[in-house]
Amino acid sequence: MANALDPHAAIATVATGETDGTLRTADGKPLARALARSQTRARRRAFLLVLPLLAFIMLTFVVPIGQMLQRSFYNDGFSAHMPQLSQWFADHPRGTDPDDAAWAALAADLSAAAEARTIGIVGTRINYDVPGTRSLFTSTGRKARGGIEPPYREALLEMNDDWASPRLWSAMREASTPLTTNFYLASLDRTRNDAGEIVQVQERQRVYVMLFMRTFWLSLLITALTFILGFPIAHLLATLPMRRSNLLMILVLLPFWTSLLVRTTSWMVLLQQQGVINDILVWLGLIGNGQRLQMIYNQTGTIIAMTHILLPFMILPLYSVMRTINPSYVRAARSLGATSWTAFRRVYFPQTLPGLGAGALLVFILAVGYYITPALVGGSSGQLISNMIAMHMTDTLNWSMAAALASLLLAAVLILYWLYDRLVGIDNLKLG
Repeated sequence: MANALDPHAAIATVATGETDGTLRTADGKPLARALARSQTRARRRAFLLVLPLLAFIMLTFVVPIGQMLQRSFYNDGFSAHMPQLSQWFADHPRGTDPDDAAWAALAADLSAAAEARTIGIVGTRINYDVPGTRSLFTSTGRKARGGIEPPYREALLEMNDDWASPRLWSAMREASTPLTTNFYLASLDRTRNDAGEIVQVQERQRVYVMLFMRTFWLSLLITALTFILGFPIAHLLATLPMRRSNLLMILVLLPFWTSLLVRTTSWMVLLQQQGVINDILVWLGLIGNGQRLQMIYNQTGTIIAMTHILLPFMILPLYSVMRTINPSYVRAARSLGATSWTAFRRVYFPQTLPGLGAGALLVFILAVGYYITPALVGGSSGQLISNMIAMHMTDTLNWSMAAALASLLLAAVLILYWLYDRLVGIDNLKLG
């Protein structure tokens, strides 16, 4: 009787389920199932909280990168507006000379494209491979708007004898399929000859490989310089009392409060031949007035300006790691007979590697994609591959070429990240 009146005994009876031994809730439902449903609802609520962030990342990061990758190997500017000639190329193997059917297809497609006002799109696509041909298509399109009478070959050659060029027909064959590797080949200073073989472009046109090599070399050099300059500064900030350290940290963070364009412009004022630095060197008598140094519009200006701009990205990760290093480790090494250099090299420096790896990765990745600073202070010898990407986006409007260059740059950065993970371990990277 006492057990029947005991509330704790009643709760235990309901919880354990005396009939089958299954734990149940107060309303008789299995406890495991109820907990699973509760956890599922909690996960759904948590997902709804991050859903706006995921949508933002998809719209502003994943989708643009996907479109960039697609544009680098897909271009239907010719095949979509020249269907008959594209079909003729598909039906005839490479090396086949254009016959009457090919000339008829070309004439029909030119007339149709002129009527639809898409002849400029067609000419622009071929102009990527054979410079100067856009005017050929547009001028022929104006004449072909009313139709071209047979014989088509003679009629087209009468309009412009460039239509007989084997290089032009080879370029149209390559453009007749929307999927192409030509933009990647051009990014590596390669092209296809009339026989379809991959060959190097002419020596005066080999610019992209050189720009890639210059970009990676300067990025590596700038990373090394930021380490050489940033490590002592970070060590000083980490060892000073907090009050003084915070005051000096303001100087490190000050560039973040200033526009990048303003910082770059200030270096233009400092580095020019009639600038402040040359004036000081002349005043000190280190150089003559007629021997002023050329420190801008070349690689020197790019290196100096980018090192200054990217220096905080090396200092901050190093500082965050150095603040966590216990100074007693170095004191213990000194007490055991190690010199200051040995204690630093074997005890202190290895503990800073996570911050060094994070800083080096940040600086290098930012450097390979920098645009505004090399454009303003780099001149012709200080330009990076990012400037060529911008040129194709804004000047030549060859977005497929820009996408191919950017995709190769992205692939190089991903390979670097993979190597870092294999050699150092991404778990050892520390940003703060």
